[in-house]
This record gives sequence, structure tokens and C-alpha cells, in this order.
Amino acid sequence: MSEAAVPLSLRGRLLRASAIILPLVIVLAGLALLKAFNSSLESAEASQARLQVYLLLGAIEVDSEGRMNLPDHLLDPGFSRVSSGVYGFIHGQDGSLFWRSRSSQTLPPELVQRLPSRALQPGQSLFSHLPEQKLYLFQYPVVWESGNGETRFLISVLRSDEQVRNEMKTFSLQLLGWLSGICLVALLAQYYIMRWGLRPLDLLANDLKRIEAGDAERLEGRYPVEVQDVTSGLNRLLETERRQRERYRNTLGDLAHSLKTPLAVIRGAGIEPQDEQEYRQQVEEQALRMQQIVQYQLARAVKSQGQNLARAIPVQPVVERLLGVMAKVYADTPREVLKQLEPGIGFSGDERDLMELLGNLIDNAYKYGFRRVGVMGRLEGDELILEISDDGSGVAPEQRQVILERGARLDTRQPGQGIGLAVAVDIISSYDGALEVQESRWQGACFRLTLPGAPLNLKT
Repeated sequence: MSEAAVPLSLRGRLLRASAIILPLVIVLAGLALLKAFNSSLESAEASQARLQVYLLLGAIEVDSEGRMNLPDHLLDPGFSRVSSGVYGFIHGQDGSLFWRSRSSQTLPPELVQRLPSRALQPGQSLFSHLPEQKLYLFQYPVVWESGNGETRFLISVLRSDEQVRNEMKTFSLQLLGWLSGICLVALLAQYYIMRWGLRPLDLLANDLKRIEAGDAERLEGRYPVEVQDVTSGLNRLLETERRQRERYRNTLGDLAHSLKTPLAVIRGAGIEPQDEQEYRQQVEEQALRMQQIVQYQLARAVKSQGQNLARAIPVQPVVERLLGVMAKVYADTPREVLKQLEPGIGFSGDERDLMELLGNLIDNAYKYGFRRVGVMGRLEGDELILEISDDGSGVAPEQRQVILERGARLDTRQPGQGIGLAVAVDIISSYDGALEVQESRWQGACFRLTLPGAPLNLKT
């Protein structure tokens, strides 16, 4: 793997994401504030221009011949000063110029010629920005009624946008300073929040190092809810591994104990006086017995390796496969099989363990049942509940714990060694499950298993 392909740490990922996303959010917020501030300034300019239109409208006088007159000195002195930044015009309906303020003498003639507009109707108004001329324009059409009839004219007020531009520049510089400071503070806060938020992962790593060093057997620290599922899973995995090591030790002890007798027989055969043929036959018998013991103990050692953390194993195919095998084995005494399995139920573990477990129990149901065998399965939360039942003689309440012990058998009429249920108990224990012996609906035996389960991802 190349160095560039090595994934970043969680801190590196969060810091990189924060360094990209947070400034972007700050910039977008700044643009929104600038737009809102500019809109408020333009609204103020429109209100001021409307007020100046009303001042002009209040100063207009129309004589009996329909001629318009305005006083030389208006209430707003800006109309009287040249280049004051406030300019006023009044045009007739045909676009002819009735009046212009003294301040407008410096405006370009082509701008004045473009001012008349016939699109506006009485009662409407127009406010627009002329960026090339650096002016704001407000127009208001008026219908003046007199004894000579109606007179239509258009009042136009232009205001310089210099004040708005200056205020926007000042506000932009201040906003840039404030947002830069906020961005810096937010990044620092994000860094410390990230360190505080990822602290439980550091504690988890330290606890794992203590377990690796042999100073602890499980994760004992208090972790957040989001990490608790991970630590619980790790503890289950550690417990499974511990039990596996214990099973290896027990298997080696059982193997050593089981080999003591054949070895003692061989050693005694070498001391006792007997011919070579008899001695060889005895040694071969004990060697074959030791080989069987070794194979059996090795098979025990590799069984029930613990839970499969990767995926759930479908239960229904395993049950159907076992029922098919049992139907062939017990073909001379067929059974009525009642199978009730919820669709999509899965076993969170090794398929071989499920085969071994259900194989022993279903075989017992066929062996000790009379005519009926039942297999039921369902999910209750994250637990898989399986029930294997028959219509046999059943198990007395005081004997239900005894039959789970290794080598214990209540019915000696059927062949067997009495280790099937003990193997099932070992497998169930490796998954922190439970096995209960109950009475079936047919007054026979019912073995109720509780194992880790999960729903399957069924594709429709």
C-alpha cells in the first residue's frame, strides 16, 4: 500500500473537514450578511427618495393655463446645490422636460434624455440602481387635476450611491475582521471539542494495551453509549478467546488422562511374560484406542470457535438439510415433522457449530420420539430462540439437569455414549447462550435454545 493510500486518523479527518467546511460556512454567512445589509441600505435610499418626491409634489403649483411652477428654494437644499448628489426632474406625458433642479446641471445630457418612462402608470413607482452612473433612480407618475382637466407628469429623483458604497466598504472590512476572528475561535474550539470527544477512544486504546500486556482480562472502563457496543463486543470476543484457551487446556488434560490407561497397559504388557504375537496384538489394540482418543479430543478442541462477528447464518437451510438427512437415517420409522421457522432468521455464529448443535438435538428427537418431531425458530430482539421437540417419553424435571452432564444417559436401550448433549452445552456456552429442557406440546421432551441471532437481509 502506498503512503498516500494510508487513511488519516480520526483527528486528521475531523480537522481537515473542519478546516474546509467551517470557513466555507463562514464565507456563505458573510455573503448573506452583506446582501442583507446592502438591501437595508437600498431600502433606506428608496425611502429617502420617495420622501423627496413627496416634497417636490407638495411644492408644485399649476396655473389656470396648465403651466407648472415650482419655487426657487425648495425644502430640500440638495436640489439647489450643484453636484450635491440629489437631482430632481419633472417630465410631461410626451417626455418633454417641465422642470429640473439646479443640482442636475452637471449630469450628462444622454442620462437626462433616458429618464422619461411611459411604462409606469399612476400609483406605481420605480426604484432602480444605475451602477454605471453611480446613482439610484426613483420615479413616480402623477395625474394633476385642475379646472382645465388632467395633467400627467413624471417626477424623477436621482441620488448618488456614494454613501451606500462607503457604508458597504466600511461594513465589509468590519465583517471580514469579525468573521475571521470567529472562524479562528471556532476552529480552536472544534479542535478542543474533538480532543475531548475522542478521549474515550484513547482510553480504549490504553485499556487494550493493558490487556495485551496481561495486566487486565477485559475492558473495565466507563465509555460513552456510542462506544459501549464496541467495548461490549470486544469483551465478548475476549471472553470467547479465554474460553477457547481454557477449552484447549481442558482438552489437553483430558487427552493426557485418557492416554494414561493405554500407556499403562502397554507398559504392563512389556513386563508380563507372553509370546511376541500376543504382545504385538495387545500393543496394536491400545495404539488404535489411543489414535481414536486423540482424534476425538482434537475434534473437541476445534469445535465451537465462538461467534462469527461478520454476518448472520441462515437457519432455515441448515434445518432443512438436517431434516433431510434424518429422514434417510430413520427411513424405517418415519416421523411427522412440524417445522415453524420465522422467515429471515439468522444465527450470529459459525455454521459448523449450528450444524453440530442442531444435529445432536434433532437426532435425539428422532431417536427418542415416537411419531412427531417439531422444529420451531424465531427472533426475540437480538436473540435466536430454537425449540426441538418430540412426542417421546419426555424427561422428568429432576433429571433435566442430569442429562446435560457428560456421559449421563437415561435410556440405555438406544446406542450412544451420552456426550451429544454435553457437546451441545459446550457449543451453547461458547456463545453465552442457554439450553433449557422442557415438556413439549405432545408431552415429550422439548429443548429450548437461546443463541445470538440477527435478521437476514432478504432481497425482494
